[in-house]
Amino acid sequence: MSHSRTFLRVLPRSTRTLRTFSTSFPALVKVGDRIPDLELVEGSPGNKVNLSKELQGKGVVIGVPAAFTLKSAGKVFVVSVNDPFVMKAWGATLDPSSKSGIRFLGDPDAKFTEALDLSFDSASIFGNNRSKRYALVVEDGKVKQAHVEPDNTGVDGKDIAFKLRDD
Repeated sequence: MSHSRTFLRVLPRSTRTLRTFSTSFPALVKVGDRIPDLELVEGSPGNKVNLSKELQGKGVVIGVPAAFTLKSAGKVFVVSVNDPFVMKAWGATLDPSSKSGIRFLGDPDAKFTEALDLSFDSASIFGNNRSKRYALVVEDGKVKQAHVEPDNTGVDGKDIAFKLRDD
């Protein structure tokens, strides 16, 4: 075992930080956690959305690092560490008629992402921290299922879609 690995094992987790793009500690969001009571933005900075209030019933939150149907899932939100203008443009590109009901929310300061412990340090590449890819199945404001990419390199979307269909 290398000295650096031995050193990391001795340090308390709270003092450890990672500075690489593709490696991080496991996310802390888990089944039973409440959705953070924080505001995101939709379409413009003044249009605030609070998912803890929106998700009183069934819903899905999908997190992605940056921008550019599940009928029985309830409400579907795509959250990214981006400004609301980018998310509005991305939503218009993917759903020009806005018929899907999927909403695209910006988390410009990454507070929502960090509250879920789903951010990773990508400042050396992108200039700020980003979000892991994830899908959370939420019911009455609590996480019912959590599917999180383990290493910031992607997840198998087919696997997640299959799991989301299961109640």
